[in-house]
Amino acid sequence: MEKFYITTAIAYTSKTPHIGNTYEIILTDAIARFNRYIGKDVFFLTGTDEHGQKIQEIAEEEGITPQQHVDKIAGEIRDIADMLNISYDKFIRTTDDYHEKAVQEIFQKLYDKGDIYKSEYEGWYCTPCESFWTETQLVDGKCPDCGREVKRTKEEAYFFRMSKYQDKLMEYIETHPEFIQPESRKREMVNNFLKPGLQDLCVSRTSFSWGIPVEFDPGHVIYVWIDALSNYITALDFHPDGKSGDLYKKYWPADVHIIGKDILRFHTIYWPIMLMALGEPLPKQVFGHPWMLVGEEKMSKSRGNVIYAEDLIRHFGVDAVRYYSLHEMPFAQDGTITYETFIARYNSDLANALGNLVNRTVSMVNKYFDGVIPSGEFAGDYDDDLKATATGAIARIEKKMRELRVADSIDEIKTVINRANKYIDETMPWVLAKSEDDKPRLGTVMYNLIETIRIIASLLSSYMPDTAGKIAEQIGQSELSYESVKTFGATEAGSKTGTPAPLFARIDTEKKLAELEAEMAAEDDTDIAPFKDNIEFDEWEKLDIRVGRVIECERVKKSDKLLRFTLEVGHQTRQILSGIAKYHEPEELIGKNVLFIANLKPRRMMGLESCGMILSAEFEDKLTVLTVPEDIAGGAQVV
Repeated sequence: MEKFYITTAIAYTSKTPHIGNTYEIILTDAIARFNRYIGKDVFFLTGTDEHGQKIQEIAEEEGITPQQHVDKIAGEIRDIADMLNISYDKFIRTTDDYHEKAVQEIFQKLYDKGDIYKSEYEGWYCTPCESFWTETQLVDGKCPDCGREVKRTKEEAYFFRMSKYQDKLMEYIETHPEFIQPESRKREMVNNFLKPGLQDLCVSRTSFSWGIPVEFDPGHVIYVWIDALSNYITALDFHPDGKSGDLYKKYWPADVHIIGKDILRFHTIYWPIMLMALGEPLPKQVFGHPWMLVGEEKMSKSRGNVIYAEDLIRHFGVDAVRYYSLHEMPFAQDGTITYETFIARYNSDLANALGNLVNRTVSMVNKYFDGVIPSGEFAGDYDDDLKATATGAIARIEKKMRELRVADSIDEIKTVINRANKYIDETMPWVLAKSEDDKPRLGTVMYNLIETIRIIASLLSSYMPDTAGKIAEQIGQSELSYESVKTFGATEAGSKTGTPAPLFARIDTEKKLAELEAEMAAEDDTDIAPFKDNIEFDEWEKLDIRVGRVIECERVKKSDKLLRFTLEVGHQTRQILSGIAKYHEPEELIGKNVLFIANLKPRRMMGLESCGMILSAEFEDKLTVLTVPEDIAGGAQVV
């Protein structure tokens, strides 16, 4: 049996994923299920990436350990996968003991080979992306990937000799045109990263501790690239000493890594070079899928446009979520989701086209033949075209799925559904039922429709497995195999249909949108901190809130939290300490007009006197200093 090994990128455990994140595992599941359907021995891997500075910082803010944090988020991610009926064979966590041990072995092997060496890093670091950048790589002084603030960092680190393998990787990409897909992504990697020349890659950190330790150098933890990327082989029991397990020997190299386009560089440059250094085969293909946007924007909690899979499932059902995610995402361009477009697609494709076809057909067999499927012996007009459309679909779908054009493959199934609905309009069974002489022809029409629906159910099983099963139950057929869709006639005459039941009840758009809006409004109320008790006006008047111009700002020695401000307030200066060092770089605040409470009693912190309080707004996990326009004079009072 031909093997097929497919993986998702492992999900980062910083926060609960939204539908844009979850799309990837739905896409991968459909590809995995289809390859099982056509007879391949499939191994499907997914999991979670659980180390790094960002997770350590989030855990500290939550007042829990990093392990407690990742246990919670990894559990939520796995729950979402199970909720979406994802047929993964293994769920790896990078905190698993076997993974950590294998990563240490890989690091040691690369070090022993001379491909990893010790040096010092100085440059700009983006914590959310966990990426280092040079001055020239920054865009307007910010991270070129996510646009966020970066921090100047200098630390001792180990580096991987990427440049040593650059020419070898270029040759591989040129001789394996299918390696990076879509084609536009390949051009981006070659032109933007390989041709300008690769820099050696930082592969250890000393500024945080939440990671896999470098065994031979305490204080260093193995950085994300070797840790996270290695999961694709450690999950198969890989060991660099040549004693890998049977899973590795059977399934590696991977047939395809399914990843988001934003992490393509890591999977098509860093990862293959690591494998080359280890002397292992490269994956056959890396597919960088597009993003699912909300309208024209990328999903972001700060924008308030996040849609979660759990909410969609609660309102519309698992298979409707799977269908929309798979059908509405183009091969190479970003897709979009809104509640309005979701409901429109649900009503047109699922309730009307598919649901009505099945419900009408089963109801007519029950009405005209007491639920017994008649024979199809009396051929007539339109039969041949219906049969050719139904049986010809599988070859077209196979071609699309080999190219990973999943949305296009679903369109082939829609073609069969639409042809069957048209067949009903052409043959008009309700007219045939009026004459006993037309009963044999009516029987053939009903048989052809049941058989076409059986083929549709079989073809849908990779994309909407629950729905495929429900359809099979209603038409009284269990034969949904790959071989059975190549020819017309597998349904046995004389078998009985089940009870007709709507697969997808049509949604009242206006009513559902009002319900969703009310639900989101209620959630918004719970997202903000509760309001404090009312106070009298004279209590408010006791506060002296002023504008101060920041003329100095620096970190307080021996403190991870405190910044020391010197404010110009009219003709005076004022020193204030504020615990916001995690959220602002000192230099970005110099010259700003900030708001502060001027009449708080002074207090000493870290041996320094603080005379007031800088005002900040708290949103999600970030504090932002409140500022006013520069033309307002220092000392101005807020009234």
